[in-house]
Amino acid sequence: MAEGKFITFEGADGSGKTTQLKIIKEFLENSGYKVVETREPGATAIGEKIREILLHETEKISDNCEMFLFLADRAEHIERLIKPAIECGKIVLCDRHTDSTIAYQGYGRGKNKEILRKLNDIAVNGLIPDLTLLFDVTIETAQNRVGKDKDRMESAGREFFERVRNGYLELQKENPERIKLINANNSIETVTKDTKDIIIKMLEKDRRINVSGV
Repeated sequence: MAEGKFITFEGADGSGKTTQLKIIKEFLENSGYKVVETREPGATAIGEKIREILLHETEKISDNCEMFLFLADRAEHIERLIKPAIECGKIVLCDRHTDSTIAYQGYGRGKNKEILRKLNDIAVNGLIPDLTLLFDVTIETAQNRVGKDKDRMESAGREFFERVRNGYLELQKENPERIKLINANNSIETVTKDTKDIIIKMLEKDRRINVSGV
């Protein structure tokens, strides 16, 4: 059995990461791979309840409460869905993961990033993505794509998202082997090509994996 892979898709709301994840899922399935598409928060029954609170709760949520809700969702997600899928040799494509916590709660909310990293370590129980794709867009482009109908997180304001974007870019500089930067200001077709190229390069390092239909 081929070794499973864990690929995360990161970026600000409006970066196009979710669109690219769905395109890549279809591409890999057409190439013969078993693929699991998932997201944070909200991939499990418990996670879906957490997601509803995080994105749509009308009462004010403290920064610490928000942080721990994301981490609780992640811990359940890892144990119930991600680890079992990888152990079965599947490729897991996840919309947001640990880097979102550092970018949003660390850089965006100003929480202690070292503490967040330690809490992330507990939540993932030793599992680290094989590859992280960071879809970077300007603040203007991201906000135009999101539009006026925003959830609680999307309504945080321009300065918040500037900090988040800068945080993501810092994370990429710190982890260049794992986190690959993609210019998501380009057309969907160009972004898709860039994304496929990166994933194919990663998969071909494992001689048991060959991507067809490139």
